[in-house]
Amino acid sequence: MINPNEAIDYIIKHSQAYAKAKAQVAYLTEYRKTKKAVCFLQSKKKTVAEKEADAYINEDYVEVLDGLKEAVEEAERLRWMLIAAQARVDVWRSYEASNRSIDKRTM
Repeated sequence: MINPNEAIDYIIKHSQAYAKAKAQVAYLTEYRKTKKAVCFLQSKKKTVAEKEADAYINEDYVEVLDGLKEAVEEAERLRWMLIAAQARVDVWRSYEASNRSIDKRTM
């Protein structure tokens, strides 16, 4: 049997972690631009295209991308766990409505 209180408690307990994960994604998305600009300015190449290519392959920039990848993965994992918990509440609600309907018909 589905316990809606457990599902709701799960949502409450994990909502902060999800918020932090989403904030990390937003931060790293913006920081990626900053890191690219820093790498671009540090490049010893001559043309803009070469500087940009140099920035994209810079280890520091790639490290930010790896962090962003992990942050997105964690945020998505938490999001789907929260969606699943909400779905459990919705299923429980449907069961309860069906049970009330059956109870009314048998009286």
